[in-house]
Amino acid sequence: MKLIFRAFCCAAIISCLVSLAGFYKNCEKIEDSVFRLHIIANSDSPEDQQQKLRVRDEILEYTRPIFENCSTKEESIRAAQENIDQIKQAAKKAADSCGGSYPIEAYVTNMTFDTRVYDDFTLPAGKYDALRIVLGEGKGHNWWCVLYPAVCVGSSSADISSALGEEETDIVTGSDRYTVRLKIVEWFEEIASLFG
Repeated sequence: MKLIFRAFCCAAIISCLVSLAGFYKNCEKIEDSVFRLHIIANSDSPEDQQQKLRVRDEILEYTRPIFENCSTKEESIRAAQENIDQIKQAAKKAADSCGGSYPIEAYVTNMTFDTRVYDDFTLPAGKYDALRIVLGEGKGHNWWCVLYPAVCVGSSSADISSALGEEETDIVTGSDRYTVRLKIVEWFEEIASLFG
């Protein structure tokens, strides 16, 4: 009996790993296809959170012509890097207009994001390339969106699926819900139904 139990456990683990391998591979493709914007506030005080939102509005307006015509993620990253000083100045101008006197950092990085649910799609957690803007100590709540494809800079033709393949689009749009199942459990239910 112990041998059968061990065999069932091994089969369950192998089945789970095989099921998840394809899903995680597609999630990595999503990470490799998307360029994000991340703005983090100095603190969670109402004033600092208001400043973050003012910086967000200014950055989205300022970067619209920079990113909306980028046709690849690599072009978007290059555009951000080439304009990083101007982007930082735009953020500083917006922060100063709210009475802030914090230092501002702006840079392109690869960083970990949690799963994020947007109106029309969901981006899985993972490591994404991002334009990051840190206000002051960067200890407050943050705001983020997608620069490539140009979802958050208001391109009329951009949607998240323009940068993804069919399987990756299914993951982010939820058109094909993924359910983790163990094949061993399905077999057990089939056998049990024969006797029940």
